[in-house]
Amino acid sequence: MAVDGLELRSTISAEGQLRVALEPIAIDAPGPDEVIVRIEAAPINPSDLALLLGPVDIASLRSEGGALTGAILPARLASVQARMGQALPVGNEGAGTVIEAGVNVQDLLGKKVGMIGGAMYATHRKIAARDCIPLPDHATAADGASMFVNPLTALAFVETFRNEGHKAMVHTAAASNLGQMLNRICIADGVPLINVVRSEAQAQILRDLGAKYILDSNAPDFREQLTELVAETGATLAFDAIGGGAMANTILHAMETAEARKLTAYNRYGSFTHKQVYIYGMLDTGVTTLDRGYGFSWSVSGFLLTPFLMKAGMETIGRLRARVATELTTTFASHYSQTISLADVLKPEVAAEYNKKATGEKFLIDPSL
Repeated sequence: MAVDGLELRSTISAEGQLRVALEPIAIDAPGPDEVIVRIEAAPINPSDLALLLGPVDIASLRSEGGALTGAILPARLASVQARMGQALPVGNEGAGTVIEAGVNVQDLLGKKVGMIGGAMYATHRKIAARDCIPLPDHATAADGASMFVNPLTALAFVETFRNEGHKAMVHTAAASNLGQMLNRICIADGVPLINVVRSEAQAQILRDLGAKYILDSNAPDFREQLTELVAETGATLAFDAIGGGAMANTILHAMETAEARKLTAYNRYGSFTHKQVYIYGMLDTGVTTLDRGYGFSWSVSGFLLTPFLMKAGMETIGRLRARVATELTTTFASHYSQTISLADVLKPEVAAEYNKKATGEKFLIDPSL
């Protein structure tokens, strides 16, 4: 049976104009291994904002004919060249109730599931059953809406930590929803984690979780404190959500200084201990500054969840997904500051709020509103 609904789509014109609008969709019957889900919850993650709004000038956002419009920042036009003229569906993950199921997956009919696969800012979604996870009986759609991106990313950090043989790691923007999950994992698994935050309020969030190592990057002696904690823990791995600016550079300096203390003789190439920083976010969209003053045994690279999972393989993916499902309302619980409708997403004043990406301000979309 066909299902009619609405889907949020984001378009950037060749002239650099953003348009986000709700478009009607008609979904045909599911295939043998597919389901149709009535979406009841979908989070707004930073990765969603990159597609939803792009590098828009927030001050230019307007409501026009029921759509949200704005101007892309001129300096960032080149970065969206490949998507110009395409009406792209938005929303990486979500949750809802299966209302139709193919002949091979009838066991999912009527169940609440979490999903990943894009186009989740919609009333309905047809999707392969393999991209769904049934929620525990006690879990709501809101509980399952964020069970993929942040939980699997946090688990991927710990997998990388183990696979690369590190002793401890550093995480920036550490009081975020993802950062809180990462702390719960590291505390449970005995992984030393240095948390970098930007305020006392954020530090308190992590103290309440039981985090041991917390640093405020705005403290006058931040660099010295970071170096001491790196030396204490032996951290040689970092995951940086900030991206732009000098944070990655500062972390590498702290790691090299800590390692250099162990040298028994001068080495003009610095320590031979490899130091790794992965940039996985763009809270600062400016240039990443590296002065290369930390020897030659270091690397800075990007980190995305999908390539990690493709390389990890099905056994690892299954193991990580199983842990998320088991600990969905504990380790991987998400908390939302506001629940909004699909129509609210198109309001300039609401867009300005969810685009802030502020700690403790996570938005959830409920398409039924």
